[in-house]
Amino acid sequence: MSSSDLHRFRQIHLDFHTGPAIPDVGAKFDAKAFAQTLKAAHVDSITLFAKCHHGHLYYETDAPAKHPTLKGGLLEKQIAALKAEGIRTPIYLSVQCDEYAANTHPEWIALNPDGSRVGRRPLVNDYFNWQILDMSSPYVDYLCAQTEEVMKKFGPVDGLFFDMCWDQPSVSNWAKAGMVKAGLNPECEADRATYSRQVSHSYMKRLCDLVATYQKDVPIFFNSRPTIRLSDEKKYLKHVEVEALPSGQWGYQYFPVNIRFVRPLDMPTLGMTGRFHKSWADFGGLRTVPSLQYDCAQALAHGALCSIGDQLHPAGILDKGAYDVIGQVYDYVEKCEPFVRDTKAPKEIAVLYAEDLPGNHARETFEGVYRALTPLGYQYDFVLPEAKWEDYAVVIVTTATPLTEDLKQRLDAYQKKGGRILREVTEGEASPFTTTYLRFGADTCGTLAESDHVFYERGVRVKAQTGDKVLAQIVEPYFERAWNHFCSHAQTPSKLETSEYAAGVVRGNEALLALPVFLAYARHANLPCRQLVSAALKALLPKPAIRLEAAKYVEAVANVRPGQHIVHLLSFVPQKKTATMEMVEEAVPARNITLGIKVSQPVKSVMLQPENKSVAFTEADGYVTVKLDWIEGHTMVVVGLK
Repeated sequence: MSSSDLHRFRQIHLDFHTGPAIPDVGAKFDAKAFAQTLKAAHVDSITLFAKCHHGHLYYETDAPAKHPTLKGGLLEKQIAALKAEGIRTPIYLSVQCDEYAANTHPEWIALNPDGSRVGRRPLVNDYFNWQILDMSSPYVDYLCAQTEEVMKKFGPVDGLFFDMCWDQPSVSNWAKAGMVKAGLNPECEADRATYSRQVSHSYMKRLCDLVATYQKDVPIFFNSRPTIRLSDEKKYLKHVEVEALPSGQWGYQYFPVNIRFVRPLDMPTLGMTGRFHKSWADFGGLRTVPSLQYDCAQALAHGALCSIGDQLHPAGILDKGAYDVIGQVYDYVEKCEPFVRDTKAPKEIAVLYAEDLPGNHARETFEGVYRALTPLGYQYDFVLPEAKWEDYAVVIVTTATPLTEDLKQRLDAYQKKGGRILREVTEGEASPFTTTYLRFGADTCGTLAESDHVFYERGVRVKAQTGDKVLAQIVEPYFERAWNHFCSHAQTPSKLETSEYAAGVVRGNEALLALPVFLAYARHANLPCRQLVSAALKALLPKPAIRLEAAKYVEAVANVRPGQHIVHLLSFVPQKKTATMEMVEEAVPARNITLGIKVSQPVKSVMLQPENKSVAFTEADGYVTVKLDWIEGHTMVVVGLK
């Protein structure tokens, strides 16, 4: 991770979506108190609002979209107060959500194929429900004029954050004409999606070009873009922000999965969480210090800067309790900063991914990869098949990734040069059974009990060849459960004897799995799935970047930089507190951890940071090994090389 004055570690994203019915907006704003609160909370950058989802502007302007009850130029006063304290002030503008524009120009609202308007209905006031603008309409000219005014009034700016920038299909007259001109069919759903992507790229380029006429190299970010396709959009971005409020609709798995799509881009990246108990605009909702510390530790471990979302009260006052909590978290982050600058992740495993399309279950599959590999201590990234992945030690190809002819040729060439592949097999005869059983050998079962372990998803039939190492054998049921022959409540029991088929084999430097193991693990959390992956990777990668012996809730993330290896250990356990919400109330202690870190040079020292505590270590077989009696929350094992 590279950090500069433009990309700081302790950021705030300060929402200010304020409806026109709110009186006296900004009336109680105190510039000195505002700056002092942020400085005391160790904040070094804060994104401030020029324009919100209501479409209102928060600076002095003759434009009619200015908030009707705004008391003075709030944005001007905020920036002046913070600049005096050395705090960065990127500026926020809402894009596809603009209630003022939608109400004054309803013809600019995007249209569904049935002619209805996209977004909020006239009498609906549900949470997070807005009218959605059509980016092929003249609204884009309106947005560009607002952006130009911001550049003229506030330039040079520290950055621009354009929000709500997903690909929105529409069948407006502008959109239909544009599709026809582009050779696309407005009646085809896929063509509408293609055109919406083209429209997004068009306005992104236009805004970038506009800003560049006033100021070169402005850090611009377009939020709500598809994370897995950001490689196509690097030319429009100076950095990436991964928005993931774990107690909101994102969940705790979202950030560690999606940061691995972004990390290979090698761009400055922020992990954006929020202080809210639920999600954005949860006034009065406040998370615990350990909860936010977990989010920030996740960001730091994966090479990202930290950003915490908040919302300013309409009167212009920051919530004291929120910044007491944020201050404790950012005090800790500040202590960690010297050990996370300019680090990179080791290129151990590349998981080739595909977009989530009907029938390929990609999203579930890659969540299964995260849930399987993380407790095993492996270091991995999600990489596009067409990107460069040949410098990783192992490549994983799941059932969700199409095995094209070009990909086959690249995999063959990679393998011939010594590359190792773990592949979920999709070709060949499908198993006639939805549910089968796995019988592991004594050398591949790990800590599993001796049993025929159920596998809940259909696979294909793979036979071991001479010289293969069999990871587990398939035991088939008596029959496929059906209306006219079934047994007990659920799946048919096994026949107790192994079939001629293998669940997984290692063939040279390739491991072939006959089952959709990652999808099954995401759906069923059945430990034999993870054990099959573990057995395969132990055969392919006998000397991984780290060797971890710890409770399975401990996460270990490795980083390197010249002269140092740094391993983050995280010990937090989100608990399901409601039907839909997970929470972290406190850090969870982890005991008796043994960590081996692969090194290529003699070791000078091992320290726990930011505690600045020296740790005893041993060196053998290319590893430095430490034993930790106890950790709680987050620590960094920093290995200094001679």
